[in-house]
Amino acid sequence: MSYNSIPITDLIQRRTSCRSYDRAPIVPETQARLAEFMRTESVGPFGAAVRAELVAATEDDQSALRGLGTYGFVSGERGYMVGAVHPDRPMAFEDFGFVIERAVLFATALDLGTVWLGGTFTKSRFAAAIGLREDEALAAAVALGYPADRRGVIDRLVRSGARGDHRLPWEALFFDGAFGASLGRESAGPFAVVLDMVRRAPSASNKQPWRVVRDGQRWHLFMQRTRRYAPRNALVGVADMQRIDMGIAMCHFALTAEELGLAGRWAIEDPRIALPDSLTSYEASWTT
Repeated sequence: MSYNSIPITDLIQRRTSCRSYDRAPIVPETQARLAEFMRTESVGPFGAAVRAELVAATEDDQSALRGLGTYGFVSGERGYMVGAVHPDRPMAFEDFGFVIERAVLFATALDLGTVWLGGTFTKSRFAAAIGLREDEALAAAVALGYPADRRGVIDRLVRSGARGDHRLPWEALFFDGAFGASLGRESAGPFAVVLDMVRRAPSASNKQPWRVVRDGQRWHLFMQRTRRYAPRNALVGVADMQRIDMGIAMCHFALTAEELGLAGRWAIEDPRIALPDSLTSYEASWTT
């Protein structure tokens, strides 16, 4: 698996949350290639279709984004990837995160910078721009453009506040057979690289809610929810951002596994593993 002949593992490591752009317009060929990718790669691993479009940036967007309560202010962006999904479908937001992150990595291969934006989008300009329907949720948006040579002040402050350069240690995320039994890198075998790419996935406020438990040849994914990101009703305008985060992690896992020739797929096969606390819940399993 590669985009523009660039390995997925390289793209994942190259991608950072970019909030400062140089205001240069995105060349039409690049726009066309990204739009076509979003149109054709629109279904997640659990079958939910994501209706995603490119929306041009306007002069008023930065103040509007602040009003929407987004967790990443931006400057100089030239456009947005905006997606809608039917929220009542099982695993809809996980599929949304998977599909849009896949497009983010394709944008990275096109030398574009990106940053995920969360907020209350239902009555926003973005909703109007894509003709959001009553039975759809506009779960998130992604700002994009060519990265500026230097990070802006807001970019540095937001990244510092979210501890964007810090990741939870391996032993806090990956387990062998049960929670509390940390998985050694050597024990993970070829999946060590896969888990490294999961660890590098972006998440709301860099909370990294994913946890993985190896169970023989299966890898079970769990969400350890952050209290401030409680489940939300997307139809009233606020998507469950941490479910989207889980879809992003699933995307990194699946694309890296495919690149390494590690066959498998995401499925719902709850192993009934004892959970460490009430904030942790089962999500899905990578199985052959």
